[in-house]
Amino acid sequence: MSTPDTDSPLVFIVEDEPDIARLIATSLAEYGFRSETFGTGRALLARARKVQPELAILDLGLPDMDGLQVLRLLQEQHPCAALILTGRDGLTDRVLGLELGADDYLVKPFEPRELVARVRSILRRYQKAAPPPEADGPGAARFAGWHFDIGRLRLTHDDGREVSLSAAEAALLQSLLKRPNKILTREQLIGERELDPFDRSIDVRISRLRRKLEDDPQDPKIIKTVYGAGYLLCGTVEWMTG
Repeated sequence: MSTPDTDSPLVFIVEDEPDIARLIATSLAEYGFRSETFGTGRALLARARKVQPELAILDLGLPDMDGLQVLRLLQEQHPCAALILTGRDGLTDRVLGLELGADDYLVKPFEPRELVARVRSILRRYQKAAPPPEADGPGAARFAGWHFDIGRLRLTHDDGREVSLSAAEAALLQSLLKRPNKILTREQLIGERELDPFDRSIDVRISRLRRKLEDDPQDPKIIKTVYGAGYLLCGTVEWMTG
């Protein structure tokens, strides 16, 4: 356990129950994370306009707006990693949360150590999805007619189309671009932990990426499914600096 310093990852917590918010913040601090807590979704979004967190922990049952709306606005305006922590355990909320850009979904009541482990796993995924070291500080990648601006989380096609990515989508795309034409398992794409056979989070994110990249998402040419094995990105990838 360690005390947070100014270089520690910053986590935003939106939770309207003060005791739960305090438990989350204390648990994160014990493992070296900085955090800021908010009682409403609007307060978190207002703060995100000034300070960019590495990750946001979002309750869904907020007094001013639905947590899924907070997630959508956060990913559109200030993309970052996101973990939903809620008492709502319905399949619809889980799927919609992942569709909107959440990286994980944890149901209350929760074990603080599991929450910290999931936060670490999410942030590790983003670190692993960083551009290849041999590229000497790449700022963009070209592939299949697309230009991927990493810093702006934006895709631009040769025909002029522009598409914004959530932080989760950008991290997944970078993982695929780092190893083109190689089959990557769902476990490799999501991190080190073993996945539950029913965990469809990567499949949902692949589906979101295909809708943005592919002319026909039902017949993908760029991100291929290798049934029983994983996914691969087809084609040549050119990394660029600047």
